[in-house]
Amino acid sequence: MTRMAAVVPKMGKQQRLSLHGLGVICGLAAGVWLGAAEAPTKLVNVGLSPFAVSLCMVAGVFTARWTFPTLLKGTGYVCADLAEKKHLIVWALLAGALWAVANTLTVFAIRDVGLAVAFPLWNANSLIGLFWGRVLFKELEGASAGNISKVVLGGVAIVIAAVMLGFSTIHGDTAAGQHAVRGILAAIGASFMWGTMYVPYRKAYISGMNPLSFVTAFTIGELGTVLALTLVLDGGMNSPAFSLIHQPGLVFWLFLGGFVWVIGDLFQQFAAKYLGIGRGIPLSNTNQLWGLAWGALVFGELAGADSKPRLLVVAGSIIMILGALAIGTAVASAREVTSNNEAVLRECERYRLDYNRTLAAQAGDEFGGNEKRRWWDYAIVATATGVFIWLGVHAVVPPLEMNMRWVAALAVVLLLSLIAGGWSLWRRTRFC
Repeated sequence: MTRMAAVVPKMGKQQRLSLHGLGVICGLAAGVWLGAAEAPTKLVNVGLSPFAVSLCMVAGVFTARWTFPTLLKGTGYVCADLAEKKHLIVWALLAGALWAVANTLTVFAIRDVGLAVAFPLWNANSLIGLFWGRVLFKELEGASAGNISKVVLGGVAIVIAAVMLGFSTIHGDTAAGQHAVRGILAAIGASFMWGTMYVPYRKAYISGMNPLSFVTAFTIGELGTVLALTLVLDGGMNSPAFSLIHQPGLVFWLFLGGFVWVIGDLFQQFAAKYLGIGRGIPLSNTNQLWGLAWGALVFGELAGADSKPRLLVVAGSIIMILGALAIGTAVASAREVTSNNEAVLRECERYRLDYNRTLAAQAGDEFGGNEKRRWWDYAIVATATGVFIWLGVHAVVPPLEMNMRWVAALAVVLLLSLIAGGWSLWRRTRFC
């Protein structure tokens, strides 16, 4: 197949709106879940090693990542998808490694400068993702000036709002101290790592890979990397991380954080697939708003705050909502879709993939594949569920002040967003 001879099919306006709306729903649902996932990292303030926090969260991520693809599609479908696109396995492993390093850096940043300062710094990753999407995948090529303005200014607005929301929770000289510079550099490093991690995401999805297959390989890269970091930099087998097995009451909450993060990341993966990283990642970075909700309402981070922090909260929330609204209304034009299809064509030519099948998969219309559940699929799900039940039975409430009524209220929001996002994906794409 040559580029000159290939015919780039046109996507109808109704189909573009359908996929765009699906991507927006997934991006916003990702924000809700990713914001909640940061709450367990507060355990770093009760004396746990950053490596221990990261390793336990990634172990929870690993357990949940294998559970959801198995539950939704079955290992037969996932293995067939990976076997057909073998060249993407190394990209998924690389993305997992980048995530693991970034996640470990965020724990150091939280320890040294606090979640309020660190969170907005690493959330600048959306602008880095926007840059890579434009340079490497020609995202926004053919877009109208209005849509370009909406996406770029909307992304910038979300980052600015994240900074405002983050600094609203600072009281006194929170960021001061001998390790402040180190914490800020760690947060910035995490931002670059995560922003670059979206390159493998996009490469996978313009090649037609299912997000559920991608994260299955992704999780091996992240667990292997964080384990290597712990062994090399945190005392080898004598690392305090490995002694946490004797504290299942604390491990449960970190596993739970990993579990919540996986759900958010899966929504983020689908948002990146249907919107591109330039639109999908900024929407998922509305997690700052939800992270603030957990911090302020559950952990009382704004207790006793004067009018200035409260003004920052109101202004930052309004700016973030406006930024998300701008991106959410920037529906790709026919010219932009054609440019995207040409990027798909280049990948198909490079790796000898079937162009029409790849386009169908990218549009969520490939319902075929081996989705039959085997006995080992049920064994995987049962084992993962058993791990969480065992840890939950031994769980103890962390030594942190929490408002349980707000925990319940935000848990309802999580459930509603899961239903909305999950139902939308199932109805439109059957999780393809």
